[in-house]
Amino acid sequence: MRRNPAAHNAIAAMSAICLTFPAHAKLTAMVELSHRYHQTIALIDACNAADPNREFDALSNMLLPKEQLYAQRMSAMLERFSPEATETARIAIRSQHIQRWKIPRSDYPATPQGYKQWRTRLYSFHAETVAALMQQAGYDETAIDCVRISVGKRGIKTYAQTQLLEDVASLVFMAHYLDDFHTRHPEYNQDKWRDILHKTWKKMSPAGRRFAQTAINVPAALAPLLAEITTATEPVQANLSMRA
Repeated sequence: MRRNPAAHNAIAAMSAICLTFPAHAKLTAMVELSHRYHQTIALIDACNAADPNREFDALSNMLLPKEQLYAQRMSAMLERFSPEATETARIAIRSQHIQRWKIPRSDYPATPQGYKQWRTRLYSFHAETVAALMQQAGYDETAIDCVRISVGKRGIKTYAQTQLLEDVASLVFMAHYLDDFHTRHPEYNQDKWRDILHKTWKKMSPAGRRFAQTAINVPAALAPLLAEITTATEPVQANLSMRA
């Protein structure tokens, strides 16, 4: 894909601004999350609680709104992977799939191009939805734009906050959804699974890959394929965790 220099430079400039913004400061034991942060999270959760789709959560032994559960899993994984993450990163990660059910895949053609159109529309929808909630909670445009960039999936591999979101999303997929996805698709052959795992691995940063290798269980049937991919892309590979 050809890079747009103007767009790349704009993201780089915003990235530099975000790094100096108070809400983007890395957290320490002495720093508390702001009231507007907690208000934004509550607004995101209220939106996702309206999801008519339900998914079983083994942790609570309950059926929960699908996107609310996904958002909780994203935040929980962030705490494991990057507990010092900033307010804007936490908001972006919590809102990655906000109200996703409102734009169903079935609204777009069942083709690769239709899939890309659907994903592009989702990125914009999620980014603008959370931006409105942040504005309601009292954040200024600098903080809001930081989150817009990440949730809109702009600046992957170049903007640290977008890459963090991509790492966490990949880790959540591997930890919570890969096993069920594998079970539901017995028709996929090894080449198909290799392609799926390679695309997931390619999205991640070196830190995300190291965490996946040491802290994430993968289905035993897929572990050899993932080991093959990591051997090809990483000179030094940690032992993969395997689910028996």
